[in-house]
Amino acid sequence: MAPLTKPGFDFCFDPRACETCNSLCCRGEPGNIWATRQEVQAICDLLKINLIDGIERYFRRVGNRFSIREIVLDDDCPCVFLLPEKGCSIYGARPSQCRTFPFWKYFKTRVNELCDECPGVTRLP
Repeated sequence: MAPLTKPGFDFCFDPRACETCNSLCCRGEPGNIWATRQEVQAICDLLKINLIDGIERYFRRVGNRFSIREIVLDDDCPCVFLLPEKGCSIYGARPSQCRTFPFWKYFKTRVNELCDECPGVTRLP
């Protein structure tokens, strides 16, 4: 599989690196993992739980938006859906923010930061 590129980004991404990186993009500093109402519903459907219970258990409201909860540990904040040794438990229904990593607008001007975070990213010549 060839590394992925996207117009406007001066780096490429090799998804094969995901097999050995210990889910670095799904853990680390706390932040927001945005999910639309439709994505929240799809996650709840995948988990076979009703929407209200799913929202209470796995999401937090930030203004009018939903963000996936994180598990706050001493030096790490993994996504609540990240299972040790197994990876993402909602991979098939993961939100767009997760699907589009690392091609986020934020990283267009922070390629060095991204290269430090993700072993699958390489600057383009």
